[in-house]
Amino acid sequence: MAPSNLPFTLCSILEKDKLNGTNYADWIHNLRIVLRAKKKEENLDTPIPDEPADNAPAAEKNTYKKACDVDLEVSCLILACMELDLQLQLDNNYVAHDMIVALNDMF
Repeated sequence: MAPSNLPFTLCSILEKDKLNGTNYADWIHNLRIVLRAKKKEENLDTPIPDEPADNAPAAEKNTYKKACDVDLEVSCLILACMELDLQLQLDNNYVAHDMIVALNDMF
């Protein structure tokens, strides 16, 4: 039986080889592996939905909140696994999808 903390063990891949500007292809490949194991890879390719209106059903509001919570986790992982100078360029309340778009444009 596989260890239950496998996704957390995979995170060490990203800690070992932080994004530094010269290793983007390898870094994004490893990031996708880690997020796939956590079932959160879609956050890189799909923007979070628009915030529901105040009078929206509770289910819609809950779905939005869950999407924001997952996005926060993914965006923090992205930032934590890159060199400081790149963190400073992207740490402007970006969502994960926007960070990946910006990084794709940079590299």
